[in-house]
Amino acid sequence: MQSSDYKICHYSFSCIIVLTVIFLMTAGCLQNTRQDESTDVFVPGPDSPIQTHYSYGEITQLRESAEQTANASLNAITDIAPEKRNFENTVIAFDSIMNDYSDSVIPLIAMGNVYPDAKIAEEGMKSAESYYTFDADVYTRRDLYNALKSVNPRNPQESRLYDVIIREFEHNGLNLPDERLLKVREMKQELSALESQFSANLNNDNTTIQFSPDDLRGVPESSLNSFSKTPKSDYIVTMKSPDYNAIMKYAENSETRRRMYEAKFNIQGEANTALLEEAIVLREKIAKELGYPTWADYKIDKRMAVNSSNVMEFLTSLKEPLKEKTKDETDALLLIKQRTDASATEVRPWDISYLEMINKKELYGYDEEELKEYLPLDSVLNGIFNICGSLFGVDFTEVEDAQVWHPDVRLYKVEDQTDGATIGYLYLDLYPREGKYGHFCASRLITGRMVNGTYNTPVCAIIGNFDKPEGDRPSLLTIPQMYNLFHETGHAMHFLLTKAPYGTMSGFNVEMDFVETPSQALEEWAWDPEILKSVSAHYKNPSEKMPDEIIEKAISSRNAGNGYYYSRLLARSLEDMYFSSLDSPVNTTAVWYETYEDTTGLKLPDGIHDQASFGHLMGGYDAGYYGYLWSKVYALNIVDEFKENGMTNRTLGMKFRNEILEKGNMEDGNVLLKNFLGREPGPKALYEYIGIETSS
Repeated sequence: MQSSDYKICHYSFSCIIVLTVIFLMTAGCLQNTRQDESTDVFVPGPDSPIQTHYSYGEITQLRESAEQTANASLNAITDIAPEKRNFENTVIAFDSIMNDYSDSVIPLIAMGNVYPDAKIAEEGMKSAESYYTFDADVYTRRDLYNALKSVNPRNPQESRLYDVIIREFEHNGLNLPDERLLKVREMKQELSALESQFSANLNNDNTTIQFSPDDLRGVPESSLNSFSKTPKSDYIVTMKSPDYNAIMKYAENSETRRRMYEAKFNIQGEANTALLEEAIVLREKIAKELGYPTWADYKIDKRMAVNSSNVMEFLTSLKEPLKEKTKDETDALLLIKQRTDASATEVRPWDISYLEMINKKELYGYDEEELKEYLPLDSVLNGIFNICGSLFGVDFTEVEDAQVWHPDVRLYKVEDQTDGATIGYLYLDLYPREGKYGHFCASRLITGRMVNGTYNTPVCAIIGNFDKPEGDRPSLLTIPQMYNLFHETGHAMHFLLTKAPYGTMSGFNVEMDFVETPSQALEEWAWDPEILKSVSAHYKNPSEKMPDEIIEKAISSRNAGNGYYYSRLLARSLEDMYFSSLDSPVNTTAVWYETYEDTTGLKLPDGIHDQASFGHLMGGYDAGYYGYLWSKVYALNIVDEFKENGMTNRTLGMKFRNEILEKGNMEDGNVLLKNFLGREPGPKALYEYIGIETSS
C-alpha cells in the first residue's frame, strides 16, 4: 500500500492536479434516500461493483471491521512458526491482506469526495485519516518486518514484490532503534492529521462572491444561467472550476477578475497556511530521523529522478527559457490591455486568461464558444471510448439502472474485444454540486490482482466538474476540458488494464514521477485534427461534424500562452521543492511570492495565500509536483511514436497496453519505457512541445 495512491488528478490550473486527500463535504446537501437498504451485507454485482448507499454510522462500522480483520490476519502472519514460514504464507499473504483492507476502505474514503449527505461524507473523511494511521502502524511493525525478511522470493516477480514491500518498511524507519522508530510513527500520525484537516478545510469551503450584471459584462449567457441569484438579481459565483474559468476568461471588467482571482487564491488562507507550515516542520524532523538531509530527498529516494539534485537541475534548466517566452507573450498581451487602459504598464495574473482569449480571436479567429457547440459531453465521451477501443482493444458499455451515489453518476463496464471478458468498471461523476470535490481526478476504488486463482476486477472513478446541462443545451466542452477528460481516461486505462498479479504492484501504484505518463500521453489525442473531428457533433444537429476551418483555428492557437502556462506549472513545482528542502520554519507565503514572481515575471497582488488551496502540498504530492513536468518528457516520447505511425494505430496501441498499461509496477518505469520506445526517452520532445530552447 502506498500513501495517497488512490486518487490521481489533473494539473490544469482550473482543476488543480492533486493527489489530495480532500474528502469532507459541506452542509446542506441532499439526504440519502435509501438508508433502509444499507443494513444488509453488501454483495457486489454487475449493476453495483461497489456499495454506493450508506446509512449514518455504517461507513465507520465498515472501516473499523476492515481494520480488525486486517490486524487479526497480520497477527496470524507473525504467529507462523519459523519452520512453517514461506513466501506464500508471509509476503504474498501480506500483500493480500493489505489490499483486502484497501478494497474495503478506499471506496468508503471516496464517498467523502462525492456523497450527497454531508454527515455520511464526513465519515469518509475520518476514514481517510484512519487509513493513513493504519498504514503508518503497519509499516512500523518490527515483528511483521522481521517475518517478511525471513523468507526468500522464488522468481523475478516475487523479488519485485519483496523489494517494494521491504523498502516501504525501511522507508518508514525499520532500520532505527525502537525508541526512534516510535518517534517517527507518532510524527507521521500527527502529519496525517494535519494533512487531513488541510484537505477537509478545502472541501468544506463555500466561498462565493456576489457580482452585479454590469460586473459580468462579457460572460457568456450559458455561464450566467448557471449562477445562482440574490433577490436583487445579483449573481452568486462559487470557486468551482466552471464558475471561476468563465469569469477569468470572459469578464470584461478587470476589477471583477481581480476580485475573483484574489478570492480563489485566498481560500482557507490563514488556517491552511498554518497547517502547512506546521507540517513542513514535522516533515523535516521525520526526514532527519530517517537519515535524509531533507524531506525532498526522503520522498524522491527510489523514484525515477533518484534524488532532489536531479529534480532541481531539471526544473532550473527550464526556468530562464520559460521566463523569456512568458515575457514575449505578456508584452503582446499588454498591447491589447492598453487599448482600453492606456495607462497600463503591466499584465497582472488575472488578466492572462481574458487577454489570451482576445489574442486567440484576433490572431487565429479562434472562438471557443463557437467551438464548444460541436463538443457535447456525450459525443466526446463516446469518441474517447471509441478511440480507446481502437487502440487498446476494449469496449465500454453503460450499465443500465446501475446503483450509484448520485443520479448524475454513470457506470460503464469495460470488456476485452477479443473474448468479451469483463476487464473492469468505470464510474463517471462529471458535474459539480454542493460539497463535491471541485476539480478533476481519477480515483481508485477496487484494485486488480489475483485472488484465489482468479483476477479481481478493478474498479475506478473519474470525478469532474463540467458545466451541467441547462434545458435543451447539453454540457458543452472546450478543447482544454476535453483534454482533461482524455487525461483522466488515461489514468483510468492505466488502472483498469492492469494485469499485475499483486495489488501492491498493480494499476497506477508506480513511481510518483512515472504515474502521470499514461495520462499525459493520452491527453495529446485531444489536439489531433482527425480525432477532434471524430469526437465532434453539433449539439443541435448531431450529424454535423466540426468544420475543418474551426479545427484549423483551434490547432493553430494551441500554443498561444504556453509560456505562462508552463512557467506557472514550473513555479508550483519549485515551490513544492522549496517547501520540502528549506530549513524550517518556512514562511510559505514569502516563498511563493518570490518563486512565482521570479519564475513568471508577473507580480502578485498583496494578501494572496496560493499555497493554502494547493492541495498537492498536503495530499501526497509533496516533493512530487515536479512529476508532471518530469513525466511529460516520457509522455511526449510515447506520443511521438504514435504521430509517426498513426494516432489510432492498433498495433502500437496494443504495444502501449501490453508494455506499459498492463504492467503496473512489475518493472521499473525506465524499463517499461525502453521496452516500448526501443530507446531511452529524451527531453528534446518537451522543449519542442513548449517552444523553448535550453542549454542542457
